[in-house]
Amino acid sequence: MLVIPAIDLRDGRCVRLRQGRYEDETVYFDDPVRMAKLWRVMNAKVLHLVDLDAARTTADEVSDNRAVIAQIAETLDVPVQVGGGIRTLDDVQAMLDLGVYRVVMGTAAVRDPDLVSEVIERFGASRVVVGIDAHDGEVMTEGWEAGSGVDAVDLALDMERRGVRRFVYTDISRDGTLEGPNIEAYRELAEQLDKAHLTASGGVGDYKDLLALQAVEASGVDSVIVGRALYENRFPCQQFWCWHRKNEVDLERFSTARLALKGK
Repeated sequence: MLVIPAIDLRDGRCVRLRQGRYEDETVYFDDPVRMAKLWRVMNAKVLHLVDLDAARTTADEVSDNRAVIAQIAETLDVPVQVGGGIRTLDDVQAMLDLGVYRVVMGTAAVRDPDLVSEVIERFGASRVVVGIDAHDGEVMTEGWEAGSGVDAVDLALDMERRGVRRFVYTDISRDGTLEGPNIEAYRELAEQLDKAHLTASGGVGDYKDLLALQAVEASGVDSVIVGRALYENRFPCQQFWCWHRKNEVDLERFSTARLALKGK
């Protein structure tokens, strides 16, 4: 079970929201690039970025967080995936040009499913993830602020037929709560998929939740995105790393050589 640290960007800072509510925000760090380096020093193999500002922009606006995203992608030697406000082929191209390995498409997959097909045809299935953010099984869009009327499983099956091979499934009601992941929701979706794999997201509070997720690993849930629990030092192993002295850590002590990612 691959653990993927999350960095949510808002106003150039590293934050976390509770259940997707922008008014319920906790600021953890003012320097997301330093935070990304710290996760890498802690042996993160993939980093998940969400541009919360971009998720709420209009089609003709560009998020101010792109410079930070580019710096993180350039600095790290592991894949970086980015979601939030990616609505067009130009948006996808812009992210990949910044050095991002793959993009996470959420609202666009609901509003314009043919766009996902175009992205896969142009860039390949390994460069796109479909983010399914659901509340009581309904897919939410526009930065989790609007209901779509689309069932999460139905969306996933359509996307898989179009060539999608990776989903990030977030149970919004659990996100940022530390109350435990919705294991059954992940199991239900993963068992419907034929070729695609699932990354779980939302609710992880401690290592026991990671052990619980292993029960659905055989169904195709092979990774999990963790945010607040990592930021709040809820895993005993963090005490053996560098969290308690993070301001003294040498953040350049990891390889800067690019990985051979083709086909991954």
